[in-house]
Amino acid sequence: MDIEPTTTDASTASSTGDATPASPSAIGRTVARHPRALGGDTARATLGTASLSLTGMVLDNQPSAHQMRVGRKPDWLRAKVPGGEGYLKLKSLIDEHRLHTVCQEASCPNMGECWSRGTATIMILGDTCTRSCGFCNVKTGKPMPVDDDEPRRVAEVLAQINLKHVVITSVDRDDLPDGGARIWAETIQAVHEACPETSVEVLVGDFKGVERDVQLVCDARPEIISHNMETVNRMHPAVRPQARYERSLKVLQMFKANGLVTKTGIMVGIGEHEHEVLELMDDVRAWSDCDILTIGQYLQPTRNHLPIDRWVHPDEFARLRDAALARGFEVCESGPLVRSSYHAEEQAERLSPERADVHERMKKLIAQARERGAG
Repeated sequence: MDIEPTTTDASTASSTGDATPASPSAIGRTVARHPRALGGDTARATLGTASLSLTGMVLDNQPSAHQMRVGRKPDWLRAKVPGGEGYLKLKSLIDEHRLHTVCQEASCPNMGECWSRGTATIMILGDTCTRSCGFCNVKTGKPMPVDDDEPRRVAEVLAQINLKHVVITSVDRDDLPDGGARIWAETIQAVHEACPETSVEVLVGDFKGVERDVQLVCDARPEIISHNMETVNRMHPAVRPQARYERSLKVLQMFKANGLVTKTGIMVGIGEHEHEVLELMDDVRAWSDCDILTIGQYLQPTRNHLPIDRWVHPDEFARLRDAALARGFEVCESGPLVRSSYHAEEQAERLSPERADVHERMKKLIAQARERGAG
């Protein structure tokens, strides 16, 4: 990663998308929060020559790693323990069909609640990611070969669950020429065919910003398409070393150019400032007119991951939600335990009548296209 020197104190991005790189002092403050060297071979192997790299501070596969203590979790961070008939039924289906869920792989705190309601976020393209983000509990390494039968199995399971709305995500597959775009498109199409009454939401990576790969997924016409910004511009070098703030904005822009309902999500409490979150909202709206935003508390999944900077109070989450709605986001889910797919079905239903109409017209077009193909 190349970082140019600058006299400003922090990296910023204007509403037009022009970014000022982080200053040495800003980078120094980020590095100071992570004094033990953390890092994985995958991150180093995928980056070129760098004048300054923070990837060595992201993930550690060693038995012990540094962790800063931030004290006991506050009372407002309480999650439901997994259990119950709905939870067990869904777990049995997922295990039987050898599927992965991001709920399990990322140790989501809402798994008990969501699975009890029959809602899970299916994760395709395996369980091993080629990137090593400092916040994510999905394992990093060399993935297994692509399973071409996976789209059929995913559709088969979802047809049995009979959901109104489903969320599908994946690991990053930088090892594949298309970043996994083909499997993504086939999965969306298979689910539409097997579950015609189910709206499909997908949470995808950035496909390295390759337009033809992003377009292949968009052409499958998911009802909602999401790509997470994850954190503010200044924090990207430590939090998402193999991603780029501006690249993610451009991916959201491509989604919107295809007329799709778009969504993104961020974490707070990982080292950002509130004014930087507001700047991120402005950037996202300026680039893409994004429809849905989720904001949640960063929770350190293991002691080998980036430490929690602070516990964000529910009052601040409420302020951020109000700020997002004031900026034009149609839906903002903001709270300590909110995650990208948390209450996704309710988010889809809360879109304005105009956007709901877009969903209905899109479904009719898909149905007509299927009829033409069958003829």
